[in-house]
Amino acid sequence: MSSYKWSSQTRLLDEVAQALRESIYAGQYAPGTILRQEHIAAEFGISRTPLREALRVLERDGLIVHLPGRGVRVASVDLPHLLDAYAVREVIDGVAARFAAERADAGAIAGLEKLIRHQRSIIEPWDSKAYTQSNVDFHLAVMAAGGNASLENFVPLLRMTSQVFAPVFALTAERAKNAIEEHALIVEAIARKDGTGAEELARQHIRKTINSLQMMQNNQQETSCGRE
Repeated sequence: MSSYKWSSQTRLLDEVAQALRESIYAGQYAPGTILRQEHIAAEFGISRTPLREALRVLERDGLIVHLPGRGVRVASVDLPHLLDAYAVREVIDGVAARFAAERADAGAIAGLEKLIRHQRSIIEPWDSKAYTQSNVDFHLAVMAAGGNASLENFVPLLRMTSQVFAPVFALTAERAKNAIEEHALIVEAIARKDGTGAEELARQHIRKTINSLQMMQNNQQETSCGRE
């Protein structure tokens, strides 16, 4: 018997898609994992029809890919596509920080400052899983502080890049420490209502990841050339 209980007030399709998203975000289904539809349907206590529809939703989100004749799998890390995704993140995170600086109330700012303190507390001892979650929480909080409902459309992109594909970065405590201080500068700009400054700091922060990904891509290309 499935432990999942589906609300009669919400469409089953939406609930199944969201439950699957959370499973992917939590690492239950790692990048590249083949999704066995019969097993998932049994786990959720649903028929194959709503499951197939939910999987189509996740495919549009970029979380899964369809393999003709082989079913579906969780999306794997693809550096060119990931770079494209982070190029969009740079713009969206910048806009989110600008709106937060212009609209955040005292409670939202206090919440952001609390997140910074929490992030600093998980550097020593280093907990990469806790940092990954706190990083997502921080960026979601900046989006929420801006009070712009249109930004909610980009939450799947944020969580895919920062949570699902986080292991690709082999994040170190040193990089996390620097990232936290970058977060702190963004929050300071938000607190002083400096929209231009907050946007630029947020974009610089994402650009650091873009630069790291580009270096990884260059190294892969050099390695590939060396084998030829």
